[in-house]
Amino acid sequence: QVQLVESGGGLVQAGGSLRLSCAASGSIFSIYSMGWYRQAPGKQREWVASVYSDGTNNYADSVKGRFTISRDNAKNTLYLQMNSLKPEDTALYYCRMGASWGQGTQVTVSS
Repeated sequence: QVQLVESGGGLVQAGGSLRLSCAASGSIFSIYSMGWYRQAPGKQREWVASVYSDGTNNYADSVKGRFTISRDNAKNTLYLQMNSLKPEDTALYYCRMGASWGQGTQVTVSS
């Protein structure tokens, strides 16, 4: 069971950017599916983006064109580049690798 630690969250103004990182405790080379999810106050956890070992990426409609998911197998790290941030993006962001989950990192976007 791989352990995951997210980082890179913080408070940013609308229109700004953040890059989230998810560092794994072991090799991620063999993990097929990875993703980012978020949970805003009073709402259920929402899927944001996924990346697969075959090179395909998928995004929720709400973040298409603004967010980019990527994985670096050599660094055992998953990333989420977030640009043109909106107040609606405010949430606790979680990473997933296979069936393993991180503890979350808070992203707050002010207007």
